[in-house]
Amino acid sequence: MDSRRKQTRRTWAWLIAGLVLLGAWQLLQREQAPSPVAAPAAGQWGEAATRPNAALDFLPAEAHATLALIDRGGPYPYRQDGTTFHNRERLLPERPRGHYREFTVDTPGLGHRGPRRIVTGGDPPSEWYYTDDHYNSFREFQRDVRP
Repeated sequence: MDSRRKQTRRTWAWLIAGLVLLGAWQLLQREQAPSPVAAPAAGQWGEAATRPNAALDFLPAEAHATLALIDRGGPYPYRQDGTTFHNRERLLPERPRGHYREFTVDTPGLGHRGPRRIVTGGDPPSEWYYTDDHYNSFREFQRDVRP
């Protein structure tokens, strides 16, 4: 009975230590990530509301790799990349169906697509958006793409 209690205590100690480490890691990630900027409400994308970022420094390194893939036309690592983004959240300006395309931005340490995406508008793309919270907010940016 005594060894069972020790094992239970050890298990709880490991569990608590793991939760503390996870919390510390999340705080560190939150401090390093750019704060998401919520998009204006639908229909509010006037000139004052759209402030594209000339500098792409806010994008993570993995986003630059995704941009290079978009410039080359693939091949993309995920079958969903390059498919239509439907703007169901209505956070981006309203456009005809098929105008927006989504591309995965890898998140290190995850074994799945994760929450980060680049969404483009137009063909060839003339609108560029980044989200790091799975479409809850977007940050518009501009690119100087040379052929």
